Amino acid sequence: MNRRDFIFTGLAAALLSSSALVSVPVPAQAAGRIQVIYVGGLDCPYCSMWRKEYEKEWRASPYIQQVQYIEVDAPHLREAYQARYWTGELEAIRDQLPKKSGTPRFIVVRDGKVVSNELGVNKWEDTVSLIRTLLG
Repeated sequence: MNRRDFIFTGLAAALLSSSALVSVPVPAQAAGRIQVIYVGGLDCPYCSMWRKEYEKEWRASPYIQQVQYIEVDAPHLREAYQARYWTGELEAIRDQLPKKSGTPRFIVVRDGKVVSNELGVNKWEDTVSLIRTLLG
C-alpha cells in the first residue's frame, strides 16, 4: 500500500466512523504543501495592474485549487510587510525574506520554506511556471 492509499484509507475510516462531516484539506500530490502568497497594497498601481491582467485567470486556474493561496494586501503598500499582516505561520515566512519591501510580490513556499520570492508584475508568469513544475 503506498502512502497516498494509506492516507486515503485512514481518512475514509475516520469519516465513516464519525457522525459529523469534517472538511479535510487535500494536500497537493507528491509536491508537498505548497503556498502561494501575494503581497500587495491597495494603493499600489502595479498591484492594480496585476489584478487587472492576471488575477481573474489565476482564480479560474486549476492550480489555485491545488495550493494554499494567501493574500497579504495592506491598505498602503508601505505597510505590506508590517508584522500585523504576517500573523501565525506567515510570520516565519516573512522572516525568510531577505528584503521586506516592494509590491506586488509573489512568494512560493514548499513545506514551510520559501522556494521563490519574485517582485513585480513581470515576474508573475515565472511564478506560475514554477507552480506548474512543483505540482508536477
